[in-house]
Amino acid sequence: MKRKIVALLTTAVISTTLIFTGCGGQKKSTTGGSEGKTLVYGQGADPRGLDPAYVDDGESSKVICNVYEGLLRYKKGSTELEPALATKWNVSDDGKEYTFDLRKDVKFHDGTPFNADAVVYNIERQIPPKVKKDMPYAGFTYGDVKKVEKLDDLKVKVTLKEASTPFLANLAMSLAAPMVSPTAAKKHDGNLNQNPVGTGPFKFVEWKKGQSITLERNEDYWDGKAKSAKVVFKFTKENSVRASELMTGSADIIDGIDPNDVKKLKDSKMKIFEEKGMNINYMAFNASRAPFNDSKLREAISYAINKPELVKHLYQGYADEAKAPMPDFIPGYNDKLTNHEYNPEKAKQLLKEAGKENMELKMITYSNPRPYNSVGGQKLAEAVQNYLAKIGVKAKIDVYPWKEYKTKVQQGEGDLLFYGWIGDNGDADNFLSLLDTKEIESSLNAAKYSNKEVDDLLSKARKTPNGKEREDLYKKVQEKVMADSAWYPVSHAKSMAAYSPKVKNFELHPTGNAYLKDVEKE
Repeated sequence: MKRKIVALLTTAVISTTLIFTGCGGQKKSTTGGSEGKTLVYGQGADPRGLDPAYVDDGESSKVICNVYEGLLRYKKGSTELEPALATKWNVSDDGKEYTFDLRKDVKFHDGTPFNADAVVYNIERQIPPKVKKDMPYAGFTYGDVKKVEKLDDLKVKVTLKEASTPFLANLAMSLAAPMVSPTAAKKHDGNLNQNPVGTGPFKFVEWKKGQSITLERNEDYWDGKAKSAKVVFKFTKENSVRASELMTGSADIIDGIDPNDVKKLKDSKMKIFEEKGMNINYMAFNASRAPFNDSKLREAISYAINKPELVKHLYQGYADEAKAPMPDFIPGYNDKLTNHEYNPEKAKQLLKEAGKENMELKMITYSNPRPYNSVGGQKLAEAVQNYLAKIGVKAKIDVYPWKEYKTKVQQGEGDLLFYGWIGDNGDADNFLSLLDTKEIESSLNAAKYSNKEVDDLLSKARKTPNGKEREDLYKKVQEKVMADSAWYPVSHAKSMAAYSPKVKNFELHPTGNAYLKDVEKE
């Protein structure tokens, strides 16, 4: 089941030419309309919502990617682009105009035709003047869009303010980019968080909060019917309970695998999916206010943590130490960085120089497991708390359920917080933009870190075609944010899930999503 990680990087090859045309589609499934069983997928928490314009979390994304589609999509097992709701596209010589030919005879689940009007509606609702403050990915995905125009029923043109190398890759993401039914959106005041309607292989049935979401097969899906008649996303907070549900048959697939549960899952003949993860698990300093608007204090805390010991103890070989804000296989990764080594005496010295001996601070964290942190935020926070105690720093920990935690982060609560990111498209910009000042308002910049030099480098890199020049710009960004101790990168989790031997064709995508159209249960 192993795949070559180089497949993640083929998006870079696609983007190097500013004129690109994609065409064709995938083979259609021949699965009949009444066949198939119910597939139960266990995860650690409810989605925050089911409108791709209003969420930014993995729990939401896993459901969304099975209900909605974008103009482009990723090929199986990679971030290489291929047609989806657009059959082909062209980019102007100056990289500012993108023309898309749309797929014929596609309908949303409510019967609304998919056409140029739908595309215009979906993009316009996420750009000024209609964009809302609670659309976290809007600026990230469509921030460079100047206008979108209908050329005819099945052709649209998107004009950018300036060239943007990641733009095509962003259109395949499962957040912001997927197309929602304009009819349904208008019916529900522009927000489909509770009433999702897309064009994808599964249709929404119901959401029992704190328990489950049920989807059913879209019998009219343009790319062949799904192999499972229904999918139930079941929400179980505790890792060990979720593992037990898999072993007893009340779940068919689970993610958020605790390293302590791997052996018993294998002993029970469950299958383990394991890949190198396109993610980052990090500790963020609230850089917007004292005390951590001072980079020297951020540096002091960084020296206090024994990363090799922490990662080995918590993740038991199922995560790698992080030395930068992104994984080492992403183009532009800086392998020359020197990580903050464990040096508690230096940490104490820096605290003394800053007059902060015996300082007290507040940590906030999340209670559930995350794809980038399988043991959950509380265990990670407690490990850091113990290291800080050794240098005389007293840290209080407040733990919140995931949805509430996201709100607390947005509100700027806490001096230290724990967060992470799953790569959306295999591009360095997708990771490093989390440290861009403009993403503070969107909440993607959880540290509220701001550095004009970093912002300028990121802006220049987005306009630069793929290649050495662009990669060197991202290497400089990493140098600066690490020297500034903007984050404390902890680890890169292996992408893991477990599933019953009765389940066929399952794998996690490098983006962390589970595309379930071709997954079936014997």
